[in-house]
Amino acid sequence: MALYTGKGDDGTTKLFDCPSGSRLSKSAKAVEALGNVDELNTIVGLARALNRDEPAHLTLDGAEVRYTDILMKVQQQLFIVQADLAGADKKITPEHLDYLERVIAAVTAQLPPPTSFVLSGGSPMSAILDLARTVTRRAERSIVAVNEEGIRPVSATTLAFMNRLSSLCYALARYANYQTGLTEIAPTYQ
Repeated sequence: MALYTGKGDDGTTKLFDCPSGSRLSKSAKAVEALGNVDELNTIVGLARALNRDEPAHLTLDGAEVRYTDILMKVQQQLFIVQADLAGADKKITPEHLDYLERVIAAVTAQLPPPTSFVLSGGSPMSAILDLARTVTRRAERSIVAVNEEGIRPVSATTLAFMNRLSSLCYALARYANYQTGLTEIAPTYQ
């Protein structure tokens, strides 16, 4: 089986709900949004891979949960976002959103409150999660554009999910530094 079809060599692609035989330019906003979510999913996968050797964890619902388990769920849910954007019959549910909110609450309950903006970096895990946060915001903006321009309807739950996901990445990045004893560094604006 070949890993390519050659059908996209002309700069077009096909989404699930494209009418038979029709194709979409790879520069289309819906395709860009899909690419941004794909990039994000790859970065979350990198964070998960980095954590295999440093098993960071937190307490969620009274049980210890590893970052790798949280990040694996996020990756699975990002595939749902991609499928929805591509026209498949898959949707982010309120339960997916609730999971992110519970993890964010668990993390923030174990951290001192932020007192300022924080420079990205610190531990490798924190740095990659900060990267994931910024790519989440880019993906979110592109999904909002697809929705606002009427290119493809995006559910309020998906929009909220992407917004929460950036908060989750921020919280986990801070927690990664906290667990390794690294002090957060505020910008000096100098």
